[in-house]
Amino acid sequence: MPPQRRRGLRNFAPAATAATLDLATPLSRSAPLLDLASNDYLGLSRHPEVVSAAQAAAASQGLGAGASRLVSGSRPVHGELEAALAAWLGREQVLLFPSGFQANLAAVGALADRHSLVLADRLIHHSLLTGVRASGARLQRFAHNDLAQLDSQLQAARRRAPGQRLLVLSESLFSMQGTSVDVAVLTAICAKHGAALLLDEAHALGVLGPGGRGLGHNQPEIALISGTFGKAFGGGGAFLAGDALVGDWLLQSSGAFRYTTALAPPLAAGALAALALIQAEPRSEALLQRAARWRACLEAAGWPRPPGAGPILPLLVGDDHRALELQQRLEAAGLLSVAIRPPTVPEGTARLRLVLRHDLPAGTLERLLTALGSPACS
Repeated sequence: MPPQRRRGLRNFAPAATAATLDLATPLSRSAPLLDLASNDYLGLSRHPEVVSAAQAAAASQGLGAGASRLVSGSRPVHGELEAALAAWLGREQVLLFPSGFQANLAAVGALADRHSLVLADRLIHHSLLTGVRASGARLQRFAHNDLAQLDSQLQAARRRAPGQRLLVLSESLFSMQGTSVDVAVLTAICAKHGAALLLDEAHALGVLGPGGRGLGHNQPEIALISGTFGKAFGGGGAFLAGDALVGDWLLQSSGAFRYTTALAPPLAAGALAALALIQAEPRSEALLQRAARWRACLEAAGWPRPPGAGPILPLLVGDDHRALELQQRLEAAGLLSVAIRPPTVPEGTARLRLVLRHDLPAGTLERLLTALGSPACS
């Protein structure tokens, strides 16, 4: 493996909330880095109400659940969170999982088997691809967000095997590209050909769609929606949302759900508090407005305009070495943004993945442009 592709672990100790960092203060070697890398889009991971809810659950229920949901691991907070999410998303049933990776494994396994054909966006998350391999289904890819190609492939699949089970996999906000699919068109194409649709909304929930409900909201034809609490909810864990039939099938047959320790009660309590805040204090509109300004300023400064409209802004560089050099330059300027390289992204598309958050202090964009050697944005 070439040295520019090797990965290593770095430990980061949170020093202060982003809003308290003074960007006018000269940097020192011990100065904290301003985080432009994490997925805490709404700044809820350290919100007092979220932290307090998690602490109270830990004090009253313990740190872990101690068993799977079907043994003795179910707690009232699990049912409360599942019911609240189902009502918020307009879905009949929600099941919680310890991680998004695990939820996606379960989702694919519930909707496909070795007799199925799975059609997947070329840039879907690795967890979904792992789920396809575990299911034994045949995999066919379509170009990123190319719904005309998907339509053609589904039509051909139906001609070849009219009764075959078909499953389509896509995401509502792609984590390394910042792009979104036209969910309404995607759903219509799947319905036309009788294909089930699994939509990963991990990065969209809390940020995109009406009230932050994701781009799949009000699309009942979607078989399953996958969501996580490790992004806009500021915590950890995940869930699947669907109709009662699919939910019961998961409960009865999914090893990924049945044979794992239940989501830790403090994480469930924190997610429930975060959901209440998302509903009561909408933060996504200001975040998306800020993202639009950042995109316009980066483009005006000579960078390729980051695609999409959400808080993920990939700064395409191309070369691995160049991406790593820019990462180091930003760190010297007090900004943390990680160079994303293959195989996470396609060859020749190394990038800096810039992530906006609700609590970034004023002046962050100006510091970023200065560190990049780009002109200020008027």
